[in-house]
Amino acid sequence: MNSHALKELFELVAAGRLTADQAVSRLKRLPFEKLDYACVDHHRSLRKGFPEVVFGEGKTVEQILGIARAMIDHGDIVMVTRLSEQKAASFQEVFPNAVYHRQARVLVYDVGPVESVESTRKGLIMVVAAGTSDIPVAEEAVVTARTMGHRVETLYDVGVSGIHRLLDHAETWSAASVFIVVAGMEGALASVVGGLVDKPVIAVPTSVGYGASFGGVAALLAMLNSCASNVAVVNIDNGFGAGYVAALINNLASVHP
Repeated sequence: MNSHALKELFELVAAGRLTADQAVSRLKRLPFEKLDYACVDHHRSLRKGFPEVVFGEGKTVEQILGIARAMIDHGDIVMVTRLSEQKAASFQEVFPNAVYHRQARVLVYDVGPVESVESTRKGLIMVVAAGTSDIPVAEEAVVTARTMGHRVETLYDVGVSGIHRLLDHAETWSAASVFIVVAGMEGALASVVGGLVDKPVIAVPTSVGYGASFGGVAALLAMLNSCASNVAVVNIDNGFGAGYVAALINNLASVHP
């Protein structure tokens, strides 16, 4: 929306022809900025509470930088997922203050140091990973939720092959508002956690496993068929999606303690 259109909208509100809620409703649908290769949604944060997130795979460094510049000029946090170290290094040459989380393959740029910001939210997101090989996907969820302003704790390498490792941490569960459970192989950990807690469990199947795991399909189907009624499932290796949904759930926990 250009300055003329914005001024016209304010005039309509001042004249009583639009209510404030109607004006906000219009703003939620506009605007976006057209680049040669992308349409940058500048009102994503108004509609959804967080800016547009850039998927790094398949984009050139120049495209990522172009989108990032448009977002930075608008005052938005830039978060790029599935970004290689090489592309991240090129990004940091232009924006040295950008933080790259290597395991998560996520880059975050903000006007302030994102990682030092203390969340004021009351709820806690607990990220549980079955094995060390699942940590990269778990870390994508962690970085996503923390960038969105939430408190996150992790519990790693507690899969069902050594279930006593998980049960040893039962005391830490009570403070969590939502759980993210990341597991490959047969994906059983999500059902186990779901059967032990009274909070939402977001299950993330990973592509970790031997041949019959079919690149995460076995874990996905196991999680979808979980008999634990508090388990919901995102796509294979989708740590970002799990972190984002967990943040939305935790928002509700913060509003309704």
